[in-house]
Amino acid sequence: MLTDEQLAQLAGELESHNVERTTSTTDTEKFCIAICAFANDFPDHRKPGYLLIGVDESGRSAGIEVTERLLERVGGLRSDGNILPLPAMTVERRSLHGADIVLIEVLPSDLPPVRYRGRVWIRVGPRRAVATEQEERILSERRARSIRSFDARACEGCGLAEL
Repeated sequence: MLTDEQLAQLAGELESHNVERTTSTTDTEKFCIAICAFANDFPDHRKPGYLLIGVDESGRSAGIEVTERLLERVGGLRSDGNILPLPAMTVERRSLHGADIVLIEVLPSDLPPVRYRGRVWIRVGPRRAVATEQEERILSERRARSIRSFDARACEGCGLAEL
């Protein structure tokens, strides 16, 4: 997870392929699309994506109230069945410039393409977009590349005698 200094720096930068800010606490559609796009990691940077809920365009806290209910609702987006395969993500309350925000960290998926309601979403610079057929093919090939056959995998805990 990010340090407070890294969080302040991310909040102040322009939105990019790995950072999105929103002042809304109720637009779950937007949250799910952002999570899906970050999990797909189309640029293949292999770094997490961050959704900052309660942060305005200037990088300042919008003064939202972060409740346990909000954190549960946002965390539940991971496993509500709309984003498949399930993304690896964390949700936490953080303080930015003395006010609370919600920080969602989404790790790149090992099994792309990740779909939200059947559509593949990616980040194209600072915006989200539905992936084209070519972009979906690139993500599918990345999945195939990461899956190794049984004889190419390490045999953890085995010595030379067992092999």
